[in-house]
Amino acid sequence: MTGPAFASGAAHNFLDPYACDEPGSSWWDSAAQQRAEDDYPLLPPNPTHRLDITIDPRDRRRLDLHAALTAAGIPPRPEDREAIEQLSTLPTGINAAVRRWIQHTA
Repeated sequence: MTGPAFASGAAHNFLDPYACDEPGSSWWDSAAQQRAEDDYPLLPPNPTHRLDITIDPRDRRRLDLHAALTAAGIPPRPEDREAIEQLSTLPTGINAAVRRWIQHTA
C-alpha cells in the first residue's frame, strides 16, 4: 500500500502566478515593480576612501616593485631586500621604468 503524496498529510497550497481576474495585472507584477523601485546597484567600495592613511612614496615604490616582481614570477628572496630598498630610494620615474622593464611592457 502506498501512502499519500504528502507524508505529513497537511494540505499544501499551490499558487498559480498566471491566474488572475484581470489580464495583464497580478500581485506578482506589482511585487516585482515594488522591488525594482527599491533596488539599485551599489558601487564597489573604494579602499582609499575607507582608510584615511597616507603611504610614504618610498614605501609605495617598494610595494610596487615587490608586486611587479611577484607578478612576473620572480618572488623576491630575503637577500634581495637591500637591493629593493636601494631601488625604492630612486625617483618615481626611474622606479616606473624598472617596473616596466620587469613587466615587459612598452
